Amino acid sequence: MTIRKGEPWGEAAPLPADGVVATSDAEARRALVEARAAKRPFPTIGLLGGDLCRTLGGQGDAARLHSEEAMTFPVDLGEVLLDGRLHLFVAHLVARRRFWQGRAVVAMNAAWLGELDLGPKAHPDDGLLDISEGALSWRDRLEARRRARTGAHLPHPGIEVRRTKAAQFEFDRPVPVRLDGELVGSFRSVSVRVEPDAFHVVV
Repeated sequence: MTIRKGEPWGEAAPLPADGVVATSDAEARRALVEARAAKRPFPTIGLLGGDLCRTLGGQGDAARLHSEEAMTFPVDLGEVLLDGRLHLFVAHLVARRRFWQGRAVVAMNAAWLGELDLGPKAHPDDGLLDISEGALSWRDRLEARRRARTGAHLPHPGIEVRRTKAAQFEFDRPVPVRLDGELVGSFRSVSVRVEPDAFHVVV
């Protein structure tokens, strides 16, 4: 059930015997992609690394996943149509050119993108994606990156921010798109949406 303000979230429960361990967001995404392609239920994923793991307070402790201290959480899943083809992401989508030149779009399900707190208000189970869109000057990009280490880059007059269940973007020419840190190609049409409470993770 999607988290509601003031209500508890998650439960003390270890990784089940048929669970999958992932050391990165990309590994977690691949496990879900494989399950969907085989028309199997999504596995519960034990997180040992990545930005979703960090957002949930995971420590990368493999033994903890199988202990009484383990916590299991329902989380949302990002879905995106890239030029009409469906892809998944667990932590974030980034559509940008080199050095963040020109218009860029970021959709956050987790709070972190590497060392940057690009989704300071993002929650992995609120049924929403935190989307930032904008085109900044070279000087503004440098300052925004510096401030993004603590999530202080927002608000910014050059960045439009919204929390939404779905959004669509069209680019004049193909833009490189990264899902959970992996480059999947360059595309002109990007349509994102969220699937609430899609799978469970353990940290």
